[in-house]
Amino acid sequence: MDTIPTEFDVLDERFAAVNGDDRVERLHIGTRWAEGPVYFPAGRFLVWSDIPNDRMLRWDETTGVVGTFRQPAGYSNGNTLDREGRLISCEHGNRRVTRTEHDGSITVIADRWQGRRLNSPNDAVVRSDGSVWFTDPPYGILSDYEGHAAEQEIDGCHVYRADPVTGGVLVVADDFVRPNGLAFSPDESLLYVADTRARHIRVFDVRDDGSLTGGKVFADGSANDNFDGIRLDDTGRVWTAAGKAVLCYDPDGTLIGRLGLPEFTANLVFGGPKRNRMFITASTSLYSLMTSVTGALPVWAAR
Repeated sequence: MDTIPTEFDVLDERFAAVNGDDRVERLHIGTRWAEGPVYFPAGRFLVWSDIPNDRMLRWDETTGVVGTFRQPAGYSNGNTLDREGRLISCEHGNRRVTRTEHDGSITVIADRWQGRRLNSPNDAVVRSDGSVWFTDPPYGILSDYEGHAAEQEIDGCHVYRADPVTGGVLVVADDFVRPNGLAFSPDESLLYVADTRARHIRVFDVRDDGSLTGGKVFADGSANDNFDGIRLDDTGRVWTAAGKAVLCYDPDGTLIGRLGLPEFTANLVFGGPKRNRMFITASTSLYSLMTSVTGALPVWAAR
């Protein structure tokens, strides 16, 4: 394991209290495009995707050992956990969202909408009612690099909600160009969704019935800020992978800080026993930084 100097840029005084180790750890190097980090508190390990190599890797927090978690892996991209600690994965190659049961078997959550195959599910998040929300751009079917080249069967790239009771798949937002990372606010009243092609993050109000209203632009990116994965901390600040950095936004939409990295970032997650260790997937590497920030606890975990 090697380290690099931590580069925090304070862009607003509200970011001044954010700090952490003075060096960022590089826990692993050797992926083609690292994505989808998810931390398992019960086992103290992290799983992430290496999309072009069609594999998922596993890093053990207690030993520092990295091994193969799954290969082939359906060219998996984004990953998250459900209320029972089961792995939810977006599989580019199989064009589906799946759940890995505790016995290792795979359950398909969604692979079609109105009888047509999904494009290539990208990232997912689980709400406290058990519904699985995911984005569906076409990156996995544009070529054989991140999946399998194929025709797009659905006219558009949407945000979906898979019902936990009926299993039905509903479109909750249909006006995105390339929807990508998504995350709920700590109280689940808001849903943030990145649109990589449009270079912005939008925010929606979430109704009790699972429908969305609003959708205003929360953050505008520059030419270098292709917003990707999103996570929130327990104060409601929005952290997003963008270019060669992780950006931090105040809940009012102000860009307040930046963590610079030497590679293009894809995603991040808060983990560790106190949820104050930031794990970042970036191009060839998995990075880690112990911070003064605590990741938001899912609503169901706080009950």
